[in-house]
Amino acid sequence: MTIQTALLSVSDKTGIVDFAQALAQRGVRLLSTGGTAKLLAEAGLAVTEVATHTGSPEILDGRVKTLHPKIHGGLLARRDDPAHMNTLAEHGIDRIDLLVVNLYPFRETIAKPGCTFADAIENIDIGGPAMLRASAKNHGTEQGGVTVVIDPADYTRVLAAMDSPSKGPGYGLRLELATKAFAHTASYDGAVSAYLSSLAQAEPEQNATPERNEWPATLTLQIARADVLRYGENPHQSAAFYVDPSCAPGLLGKFVQYQGKELSYNNIADADAAWECVRSFNSCACVIVKHANPCGVALGDTPEQAYQKAFKTDPTSAFGGIIAFNQAVDENTARAITSQQFMEVLLAPAFSPEALAVLAEKKNVRVLQVSTGNGQNDFDVKRVGGGWLVQSPDVHDITLDQLRVVTRKVPTEAQMQDLLFAWKVAKFVKSNAIVFTADKMTIGVGAGQMSRIDSARIASIKAANAGLSMAGTAVASDAFFPFRDGLDVVAEAGASCVIQPGGSVRDDEVIAAADERGIAMVLTGVRHFRH
Repeated sequence: MTIQTALLSVSDKTGIVDFAQALAQRGVRLLSTGGTAKLLAEAGLAVTEVATHTGSPEILDGRVKTLHPKIHGGLLARRDDPAHMNTLAEHGIDRIDLLVVNLYPFRETIAKPGCTFADAIENIDIGGPAMLRASAKNHGTEQGGVTVVIDPADYTRVLAAMDSPSKGPGYGLRLELATKAFAHTASYDGAVSAYLSSLAQAEPEQNATPERNEWPATLTLQIARADVLRYGENPHQSAAFYVDPSCAPGLLGKFVQYQGKELSYNNIADADAAWECVRSFNSCACVIVKHANPCGVALGDTPEQAYQKAFKTDPTSAFGGIIAFNQAVDENTARAITSQQFMEVLLAPAFSPEALAVLAEKKNVRVLQVSTGNGQNDFDVKRVGGGWLVQSPDVHDITLDQLRVVTRKVPTEAQMQDLLFAWKVAKFVKSNAIVFTADKMTIGVGAGQMSRIDSARIASIKAANAGLSMAGTAVASDAFFPFRDGLDVVAEAGASCVIQPGGSVRDDEVIAAADERGIAMVLTGVRHFRH
């Protein structure tokens, strides 16, 4: 298990000089190629170029440099097989005990504006994946094998193992690192395949930036398991939580759990619904979610004020819900929540020490910190029998100047702001969605009904149960009113203005109904179905 020779050839040079110096201090011979060899030599390290080691020069503009028996023999020879060791000795091949490689920056290259087809092809690594696969395959047995590293975060672990009584990485660590290497090459090949299968032209010009289809013919997904969950939506279902390796700031996958029980499948799904809704607001906001639907949303001058307004919408449904804030939770907010309701999960970008102390009194509450940011998923997926539905995420935001007034009555400035607020909330409510709002808070939410009229009636029932008046409210409908009856229901409930996409063959009939009832109506031209 002792590491005597290491080959280092990295595209990501983070920490490589320090790691190489640490290896040299431990008596490890260093082999390297190209830019990595130059960098190590400039740092004063004794490093042998691979071409010198193999006795074969790099050829074909560097396309062939590590594809050589002295490299692959040194990586693939089984340490516990005397015949393999004799073969190495017979051919004068040294063992290579540690391989440190990460691959040409293919993804970064194709992401650059103006990347030509030739540039993309030239940045497909060949020797790197070959060495990684050879090393990972030969991670060995308890008697020894090759240690392969693709992630700078693992440098310290390898050094610690070298300083341990075993004098090198044990089998468990080598197997773990080999697994990471195979995942790395699989992801890399997936990126190449996705790029090539997205090309719009069968024969792209070498020196031109090729046109690419939005959806490649082959879509390769590789996501890392973060946790095995207690069960799925129901106790008889098993489940796990997976996270994108490149999870961007602002997305739930980067949460930090401060306290509370283990998260369940439903906890994570509902937490994501709450977080995505609350982070869509620029002003201080609170969102309370129950069974994937917002049951209370409000803006306020402080998190506590936003919470109190959101809670008023539907105190009954808020029980056992998920609560999210887009600003730091302070002590007053934490006390207001814990004194009024039971909650499963609380999310925010930060918590004051005093707030955490208050929440610690409710030891089962899951408290999650999620970083702020504008990160978005590349795509959304939905599993169907024998296949996947894949779509771009719904990140469309409407602005005031994009609204089209279609009624004789024009909304006031205050009504326009309430309409925009209602529209933003409706985007996160399951279809058919009807949302009544006033003074930057939800008054009634109707979700997930087969009939839009039923959603409107449910919203009215919920407002009545909460003791809230719907007089003068703004109403958002996530899709158009197919008939005037839906408009009549919200008008009878007390709505003074309505925002909806439009696009129905009966738009004129619905607009006429709004004029008849003295209601202002604006159209967005965009719908927000959420199934």
